[in-house]
Amino acid sequence: MPAIDIQLLEGVFSPEEHARLIEEVTAGFRRVAGETLAANLSVRVHEIRSGAWGYGGTVLRTEDGQAMRERG
Repeated sequence: MPAIDIQLLEGVFSPEEHARLIEEVTAGFRRVAGETLAANLSVRVHEIRSGAWGYGGTVLRTEDGQAMRERG
């Protein structure tokens, strides 16, 4: 059934924050799709190794993700 994958840099979010992301994404999906589909939703959090993700030719590291969080 429905699946949502969340990709994050490793070490930027705590395990408790991973759980909260799963709960909040599921709640949002439930509001849009209804209870039956939400009950069958799979949400997966994938941590990407520092330095193994980039965009526009820029390599992202854990420190970059932490700095982004600090900026809000």
